[in-house]
Amino acid sequence: MNKREIWRLIYLLFLGQVISFSLAVTSFTSSLIADLGTDTPLTQSFFTYLFLSLVYGPILLCRRHKLLVPWYWYVGLALVDVQGNFLVVKAYQYSSITSVTLLDCWTIPWVMILTWIVLKTRYSVWQFISAGICVVGLVLVLFSDAGVSGGGGNSRPLLGDVLVIAGTLCYALSNVGEEFCVKKKDRVEVVAMLGIFGAIISVLQILLIERKNLEEVKWTPTMISLFAGFATSTFLFYTIVPFVLQMSGSTLFNLSLLTSDMWAVLIRIFFYHQQVDWLYYLAFGTVAIGLIIYSLNEHKMHFNLSIEDEQATVTYERLSPENPEANDYVLSAEVDSNIN
Repeated sequence: MNKREIWRLIYLLFLGQVISFSLAVTSFTSSLIADLGTDTPLTQSFFTYLFLSLVYGPILLCRRHKLLVPWYWYVGLALVDVQGNFLVVKAYQYSSITSVTLLDCWTIPWVMILTWIVLKTRYSVWQFISAGICVVGLVLVLFSDAGVSGGGGNSRPLLGDVLVIAGTLCYALSNVGEEFCVKKKDRVEVVAMLGIFGAIISVLQILLIERKNLEEVKWTPTMISLFAGFATSTFLFYTIVPFVLQMSGSTLFNLSLLTSDMWAVLIRIFFYHQQVDWLYYLAFGTVAIGLIIYSLNEHKMHFNLSIEDEQATVTYERLSPENPEANDYVLSAEVDSNIN
């Protein structure tokens, strides 16, 4: 690796840790909300999507460009993303914060399979080995939860584990879809449309399956603060994620989030005053080894995308309020693909 590649890797790891910290805050607030007896995962996610649409929607409208990706693709992307958030946040009702955050890394093998099939990503043997090591660590978490209660007093940890694993499949579909869009299209458009359709889908599902639970919520200052903290941390998460996906890929992105598990351990020990099973530490160490091996081999990964190695041109078609056909013009925007 040359000096430029080293600094690029450092920058990527830094962004990954910012995302990791925001994810830790998200886990902490979700755990506290569940501990207070509130079960509204869809409502929590709704505020995130609402903030994304309010911030990035106007930017997209001011550009007056036609969508680079058909709107129905964004509907599908938002649908799987909402389900992923619902399942994982729901898992905090049954399992511990440490188990949920570490099992969230089950997204890694799903992403590798999907990027191999959809994006034609080619991985080295060592990258497959590193993913396999991560899976071994995640299996150890299941053994750790087999005979213990969840953090925060929950007593059905295996059900929570199953919900997380199901949610990670949705996250994998969402990550790969976002990676494809941000590498070939536009980051702002992706985040804005994800926010808009995510908010709409969340509202529809709240009316169908969460309305009663929402009516029972006691909106104390503490509860409002927790919802605000969740929305702020997830907003930061969704804002930075496209940069990491464009510069690297879904797999390294998910591997970089493992440090959020260290925060989860500290939260469980010092806030919930609970002991962490020794198998969890073994599991974390195993997954961390997988992360290190993958990071050392990440630069060998190649993407078979229809983008030039150095720069790609994204073509926008300008919308005219009076005569679209006569006044359309092409605006070329150079996008640094940063793909080896």
